[in-house]
Amino acid sequence: MKKEQEKTKEEIKENIEADDLNKKTDDKLDDSFSEEHKENENDIEEDTTQDSEEILKEEIRILKEEKIRVLAEMENLRKRFDREKVDSIKYGSVNFARDILSPGDNLERALSAINQEENHPQSIKNLIDGLLLVKKELSTVLEKNGITKINTRDQKFDPNLHQAMMEIERNDLDEGTVVQEIQTGYMMHDRLLRPAMVGVSKKPKKDDEFDTNSVKDSDKKD
Repeated sequence: MKKEQEKTKEEIKENIEADDLNKKTDDKLDDSFSEEHKENENDIEEDTTQDSEEILKEEIRILKEEKIRVLAEMENLRKRFDREKVDSIKYGSVNFARDILSPGDNLERALSAINQEENHPQSIKNLIDGLLLVKKELSTVLEKNGITKINTRDQKFDPNLHQAMMEIERNDLDEGTVVQEIQTGYMMHDRLLRPAMVGVSKKPKKDDEFDTNSVKDSDKKD
């Protein structure tokens, strides 16, 4: 009986030791799991923080680009407004300027129709002097507003400034030289207000060329 009791005590003791060992093992496993879980959480937090920083940096970059673009557009609008303001001041009266040229043309025609060599009565001379005075005053007003005549005589024909109305045979000039001004052209500052209507020189046909063509024509008739 005594032996059985001792055996039972030993088994109980062994069971208690085994339980302690299991408990210690479980505690170690719990501690290990907790540490691993904490490490994973720290890694996740670090990754999340890095992702947030990258997102913020990207948003800041986009905002900077948008700000630069908006500032550039505002600067372009300001320059465009200033340019349009200057153009409005310089060229705002372009339609009126074109209209005022017509009376000036009529005045020029009236003066050119007067025979300067003829002995006119004093009243006609006074009228001519008055017309010349009006012409001078008109030219002064035009120049004051930036309207100037286009120089044409003996100039090379320029399609940007001149409008050819006829060709005139001239052997003493190069082809394409302005030899006659039919109507005066005008510039308004650096823009064309009205092209000058002109006659342009061309080389006359050679006699031998004419004779050759005549012979060819006669041969065809035969």
